Amino acid sequence: MNQKPIDDDLLSAWLDGELDEAQRAQVEAWLREHPEDAARVRLWAADAQALRARLEPVLAEPVPARLEQRVWRRTPAGAPWLRWAAAVALLVGGGLVGSALTWQLQRQQAGRLAAVPAAQGWVQRAAVAHSVYVPEVRHPVEVKAQEEHLARWLTRRLDRPVKLFDLRAQGFELVGGRLLPDAAGPSAQLMYQAVGPVAEGLQPQRVTVYLRKPEDDTPAAFRYEQRGELGMFYWVEGARGARPACGYAIVGALPRERLLALAEAIERQMPEDTTPAR
Repeated sequence: MNQKPIDDDLLSAWLDGELDEAQRAQVEAWLREHPEDAARVRLWAADAQALRARLEPVLAEPVPARLEQRVWRRTPAGAPWLRWAAAVALLVGGGLVGSALTWQLQRQQAGRLAAVPAAQGWVQRAAVAHSVYVPEVRHPVEVKAQEEHLARWLTRRLDRPVKLFDLRAQGFELVGGRLLPDAAGPSAQLMYQAVGPVAEGLQPQRVTVYLRKPEDDTPAAFRYEQRGELGMFYWVEGARGARPACGYAIVGALPRERLLALAEAIERQMPEDTTPAR
């Protein structure tokens, strides 16, 4: 089927979560059939995440006390507008405006930055990672499931236990996994593929499980989102004893009920005392 070409502006809007459902479905279909564009979007997302991780701490830096005193001391008391200007100068000196400008310049040079709320940013990253890696034919994963060190490698890099879930009873087998960048540090993606032969000319049906270190304010409740043809269940397993908290998202172009069955199979394979709130 011939598709209308997708330009960079539309790809950027998709990455930023700015499209409606029909447009998202159009872009995701394009990415599945155009691996070169999918690879470019993957690089945009990786650059954006690396920039966010590097620059966000600057926003929290306090204004140096000596600079604050100097600006306010030199501003005439009878000139309110100058005090507003002084306030802007303090923000620039403290790095807030400066880092925002740097962020925009880097965005133009390195790609598009995903402008989504912090609480939902990791869910967007899980969807992006799914869309750009699932269509891969030769290199869908970094480490194949047959390699025994996969779980140890991901556990060591994420600094939290990574379990390779057995989803064969639900019709999916593990393909392998890969490391991904995330705002809170490394994240991981496990890829599963439908069991059985694939008809010639068709892509295998795949789902991915995204694992990451959650921020302290990430909701732990079990939630569902639909983004175009992709469905996502996501939740946080709370810390228990020596086991740190971990965020999970399972993503796939499956009916809600079937995706829920996969999510519940993952839950059942967790230690009983770490089951998330429903």
